[in-house]
Amino acid sequence: MMDATSPLFEDVDKGGPAQPLLVVRELRKHFLLNPGLFQKNKQYVHAVDDVSFSVAKGKTLGIVGESGCGKSTTAKLIARLIKPDHGSMIFDGEGVAEYGGLELKEFRRKLQMVFQDSYASLNPRLTIEQTIAFGPQVHGVTQEQATALAHALLDRVGLKPAQYASRYPHELSGGQRQRVNIARALAFQPRLIILDEAVAALDKSVQAQVLNLLQELKQERELTYLFISHDLHVVQYLSDEVMVMYLGQVIEKGPVDRIFNAPAHPYTKALLQAIPSMDPDHKTWVSPLTGDPPNPINPPTGCRFRDRCPHARSSCHAVSPTLSKVEGLSDHVVACHMNDGFSQSHFGDPV
Repeated sequence: MMDATSPLFEDVDKGGPAQPLLVVRELRKHFLLNPGLFQKNKQYVHAVDDVSFSVAKGKTLGIVGESGCGKSTTAKLIARLIKPDHGSMIFDGEGVAEYGGLELKEFRRKLQMVFQDSYASLNPRLTIEQTIAFGPQVHGVTQEQATALAHALLDRVGLKPAQYASRYPHELSGGQRQRVNIARALAFQPRLIILDEAVAALDKSVQAQVLNLLQELKQERELTYLFISHDLHVVQYLSDEVMVMYLGQVIEKGPVDRIFNAPAHPYTKALLQAIPSMDPDHKTWVSPLTGDPPNPINPPTGCRFRDRCPHARSSCHAVSPTLSKVEGLSDHVVACHMNDGFSQSHFGDPV
């Protein structure tokens, strides 16, 4: 049987470990709403607004935030499943597609996605063996090699090929289907895997097994992960860095320990306070955050979190905060006027 790590595709690390694997610059996507019959002005949903960040090689960046904050849209823009309105990407020192450098087909081989719905991600008419082998064949691998690779990857993710290779998706459990999706992603021998709520639909025991598998694969194959999740416990376990998004913007990013132990943004603090506690003496009786996110069709001026923030001042309505270093730390940035050098006199009066 072929080794699951056998190099079917030739990849070269162009920049070394010091160079980020992925650099995203000012990524933007606004979705046009269908105008009414008598509506003259076009309206847009501000899904992603000028998002910039980088991901180091061999690391996991966790992306968190409320539903509708732009996490999944950002992931689809990076994978080029959606065309951005503005922005650019650099992958291991090269531009992507329309920005020069990597062709889209080659870029998508190096970047794979695993989605939340394990069943909808699979073709119900293909066996598990055919599902995993199909992609490499499209990229020029022979059927014999692709089938051998599929069996090796099934074995690596904990599914015996003799028992599962000829089965169809409906014959598997949710956890088994998600293992197949991971094996299918690995078949392209990617360097970056985007995990969009990949363990959210699994039972806790199965979830733990899949998370441990992801950790092992990351070490074995020197993979880089973008991990999107609502479960902050899972994010804390798997991530090296955490990026917090709110209404289409990045509001904080830093090492996982610092984000969880010393968050700098009021929204990040509220998210962490909302984590259920197993200690009966530390129950949450009052919601740490009130109100709903603003309308993404007409986002507020200044800080988008201002109407829900207990520290909001008049300047928060007028000036949009930019990402700046926290306490001089280059690896922890936050977009909040309480941290960007504004004095109380600049900050203005409470609103």
